[in-house]
Amino acid sequence: MLRTLATGERNIGELAAPFRMSFAAAAKHVKVLEGAGLVRRRVQGRRHVCRIQPAPLAAADEWLQFYHRLWTEQLDRLDALLGSEDCRATVTSKGKDAKR
Repeated sequence: MLRTLATGERNIGELAAPFRMSFAAAAKHVKVLEGAGLVRRRVQGRRHVCRIQPAPLAAADEWLQFYHRLWTEQLDRLDALLGSEDCRATVTSKGKDAKR
């Protein structure tokens, strides 16, 4: 639903259609998204028109990017360490074979 709303406003029926869900089920999903601050809904007559609220998503993305960078750096360090130990082990084992 959020991906659909990223392209523009939709009513609840339009949000429900790709998922083959009832209006009531889609309305419950929208209510959860509203509660999380991700969607804003306005009533126009009998239609409930929804719009995405990007600020909370931007905050979540910022948080995820921080941890993505942190873990990428940590895993790169681990890879370098393991690579250097593999290199040392290979050189050491070749040296032992040469002495035989």
